[in-house]
This record gives sequence, structure tokens and C-alpha cells, in this order.
Amino acid sequence: MVIRFTTETHDRIAAAIAAAEARTAGEIFCVLAGQVSSYRDVSLGWAAAAALILPLGLIPLGFEPGWIPGFADGWEAAHLAAREVSTGQALGAYAVIQAVVFLAVYLVTRLPPVTRRMTPRAIRRRRVRAAAMQQFLAHGLHVTEGRTGVLLFAALADHQVEVVADEGIHARVDPSVWADAAEALSRGLKRDDAAAGFEAAVGLCGGVLAEHFPPRPDNPNELADRLVVI
Repeated sequence: MVIRFTTETHDRIAAAIAAAEARTAGEIFCVLAGQVSSYRDVSLGWAAAAALILPLGLIPLGFEPGWIPGFADGWEAAHLAAREVSTGQALGAYAVIQAVVFLAVYLVTRLPPVTRRMTPRAIRRRRVRAAAMQQFLAHGLHVTEGRTGVLLFAALADHQVEVVADEGIHARVDPSVWADAAEALSRGLKRDDAAAGFEAAVGLCGGVLAEHFPPRPDNPNELADRLVVI
């Protein structure tokens, strides 16, 4: 997925946040990440499993060291020695095959589309949520007055969206509101229109914030109205 971030995109999202926050004492913050994890450990796991399991399929086929060039093509001096040499050659050849399988699977699973498909959804979800919480805390949404901060977080490479609401509002709002906001953001990103996605999600969040937390007399803007791209 490639999203074009122009000045207009940032301005539209900032304007949507400002308009939403004008009707509420809450705070809305938007973050978009390219990728929250390299998932290298997942690739290593697939490669190790493949290296252990796939070569076993050669054994019923009568695997011999001679299948690999350079193995088992020398002279054998005696019967007992030959048995030891053959065993050593077979183990060496098997180890070479395992190494080749490991490297091939690892390299293939490092391709971004393959990495995403080979990474269990639960793992991607946990890491995106952890990254979203990190951003929530890093930008101080947890210390807003009234604890009414809402974070809209999207991870492009992971194809995941998270909405994090602080405890001040989370306990008073139907969880379906956040699901609707996440779906609105996701639809915009799928259409390669990040501005529209964030605008829709910000509007939904702003509406529920205005309903439960109307603006205070002073109504300070505690967080910058902008999209942060990391």
C-alpha cells in the first residue's frame, strides 16, 4: 500500500481535528506508521521449521549423499571405514540441504507481501496495539484534563488500524463507536485516501466526545491538531 502524503492531506486532517475539538473538551490525535515491526523473528521461525521438516521428505525417497555434487564421489578404503565415511557424507549432505532450505524460506518470507501473509494475524494485532499504546503515552494523551484523549493509529504495512480511548471516555461509550471509527479509517486507507479516512474517523470520534464531554469555558487545545507520520 502506498499513501501519498501531501500538504493538502495534512491540512485536511488538521482541519478535521480542529473542527471536531471545537465541539468538545476531548482531544483527538492521529498517527500513521509505515511498519510497527520487521517480523524478522517470524521469518526465522518459518525458516527453522522448514529446515527441520521439509528435508525429511527426502528420506522415503532413498536420499543419498550422491544427490548433491561433491558428496560420495571418492574412493572408499575398507568396509568399516566406508560405513563411517558414508554416514558422515550423508549427515553432511543433509545439513547442506537444511541450510539451503532455511536460507531460501527466510529470504522468501522477508518479501513484504509474504511477510504479512505468513505472520499470524494475532501477532500483527498484538504488535500494532503495542505500538499504538506506545504512541498514546509518548504524545501525552493519558495526561489530558479529564482523561478524554483519543488516538487514531494506522499501520500501513501491517494493514491494521487501532483506536485507543483514554479511561475517562472509554467507560462511558459503546465500544461499537470505536469499531466504526476504525472501519472508517481503514476504508480510506484502502482507497489510497488517507485524508478521507482520517476525516471520517475524526468526525465519528468528535461526535461521541461532543455528546459526553462538551467544551469547557476555556477549552484549551492540549494537543497539536495534526497527523504524525512515523
